[in-house]
Amino acid sequence: MIRLGLADLKAERTPISVFLLDDDRRRHRWFEKRFDGDDLDIAETVDEAKEILAENTYDAIFLDHDLLPLHYESNDHGDFANTGYAIAEWLDERRELQRAATIIVHTRNADAAIPMVLKLRESGRNVEYVAFPMLDLKIKNYWKR
Repeated sequence: MIRLGLADLKAERTPISVFLLDDDRRRHRWFEKRFDGDDLDIAETVDEAKEILAENTYDAIFLDHDLLPLHYESNDHGDFANTGYAIAEWLDERRELQRAATIIVHTRNADAAIPMVLKLRESGRNVEYVAFPMLDLKIKNYWKR
């Protein structure tokens, strides 16, 4: 069948579990479109993220850094307890959680993304930084439909 071109070699992937930490509801809708048919859980705050990540297991985790308007202005705000970095630290301290997940830091704030990636790599996690404008291409290549 393959030689005759009659076999369908395109295989659909099974649904995956995806977690998103982001305060921007427009991005929520953006992720919902990209992961239509998958299981997507969304948190807007660090506390929500901790609760959801402690109770579930994910294939993919997307973390934003800047979660409040004051974070957008500068990295000198002193409020790291309410940023994505707090989740990076929390996961580093709980190395048994989300061990198999692919983690992508997708913030536009590159200066804040790198410390998040380094912290998560300390615990041996599969993590990378992908600037939000490049994220669509990354998702299409990594989790093809």
